[in-house]
Amino acid sequence: PILEAVDFLLENHITGAPVVGDDEEKLVGLLSEKDCLRLIARGVDAEMPKGSVGDFMTTEPPTIEPDMNIYFAAGVFLSHTMRRLPVVEKGKLVITRFDILRAIQTSLPR
Repeated sequence: PILEAVDFLLENHITGAPVVGDDEEKLVGLLSEKDCLRLIARGVDAEMPKGSVGDFMTTEPPTIEPDMNIYFAAGVFLSHTMRRLPVVEKGKLVITRFDILRAIQTSLPR
């Protein structure tokens, strides 16, 4: 349910998340805070609309592949309004922001 997804984003202090299919690897969309604002926009007379994440998420978001160079990735960011680019390989999500944070944590001197 979309309201549970909004709770998840708020509880984890994140502004968006990839949406994966039943196998938990295949990217099926992206849910952003902007997507969640559609809840308010669709409401009538202070009644919150209901629905699933699939009703509100961005389907077929721009993505990049693991071996894409950083310059091309920057160009993709500039040509889209999305604030995040899922990294996918053969349709499967392979790298998340959490993975990057983990890499930063292990590689930076303390």
